[in-house]
Amino acid sequence: MYRMFLHSKIRDVRITGVNLEYEGSITIDKNYLDKSGILPDEEVHVLNVNTGTRLITYVIEGEAGSGIMELNGPAARLGMVGDRIMVLTYAMLTPEEIGKHKPVIISIGDEQFCGKKCSIPISD
Repeated sequence: MYRMFLHSKIRDVRITGVNLEYEGSITIDKNYLDKSGILPDEEVHVLNVNTGTRLITYVIEGEAGSGIMELNGPAARLGMVGDRIMVLTYAMLTPEEIGKHKPVIISIGDEQFCGKKCSIPISD
C-alpha cells in the first residue's frame, strides 16, 4: 500500500505578483525550484498564511534570481502581493521507502528580495 508524504516545501516566501489574465498556475523563481527539487509542471499545494486558503495548481519556471512568486489565472483571486505563502509537494511512498524518506524544506525569507539588488556593487 502506498501512503502520501511531504516531499518538498518552500516556506517563508511572499507573493510578488498576481496575474488574473492567465490560464492558471504559479510562477516560481528557478533557483527556488532547484533548491527544493520541485519541477516545472509539477502539481503543488499553495498555502496562504495570511488568508488561510489552500489551492492546488502546477508550476511554471520563473527567471532565476528574480524572486518571482506569482499566482496566475483563477489562483490570482486567492492572494495579494505581499501575502506569505508556502508551496508543498507530496510523494506516494511504499512501506519500504517511508523510513528512508526525508522531505526537502527550504526557507527563503530575506533572500527573496535580495537577488539583483544585492548583486549591484556598492560604490564608495
